[in-house]
Amino acid sequence: MVLRSLTPADAAPLARLADNKKIWDNLRDYIPFPYRESDARAFIAHVLKEKPQQTFAISHEGVLCGVTGLVAQQDVYRRSAEMGFWLGEPYHGRGIATRAVALITAYAFKELKLVRVFAAVFDHNTASMRVLEKNGYLKEGIFRKAVYKNGRLLDEHRYAILNEAAL
Repeated sequence: MVLRSLTPADAAPLARLADNKKIWDNLRDYIPFPYRESDARAFIAHVLKEKPQQTFAISHEGVLCGVTGLVAQQDVYRRSAEMGFWLGEPYHGRGIATRAVALITAYAFKELKLVRVFAAVFDHNTASMRVLEKNGYLKEGIFRKAVYKNGRLLDEHRYAILNEAAL
């Protein structure tokens, strides 16, 4: 399992994986559903402009299976980033997400010199909570009814990890 840059050739497989309601139910609404190949092309074009790179394809055995990335914070939060990840449904339960989170976290700390990485998880997504916990992320709190998704109010569980070497 590796993290690599997305390429224009990833548009079709990315669209196939992301065009899944079960996946979208755990993502923010700025990610469209249905997810079309044109959406994937636009997303890839956008992330290829990142300097420094913050968004990566998750590739397992040479096959695109998801995406992970960081959103650098601004102003007084500039030493922190929000991290997100998702895998296509065929790749769930195989340890791939756990490894991807380990790699993106290491990249955030070693390459970007960040001090804190955090992740926000909807309350029904216990699998992602386990992935974060396996990587040493601690639950810092629950933002009650902070998310409006699919016509329902949901709690958001906030996890974070600190770069102890940078403290």
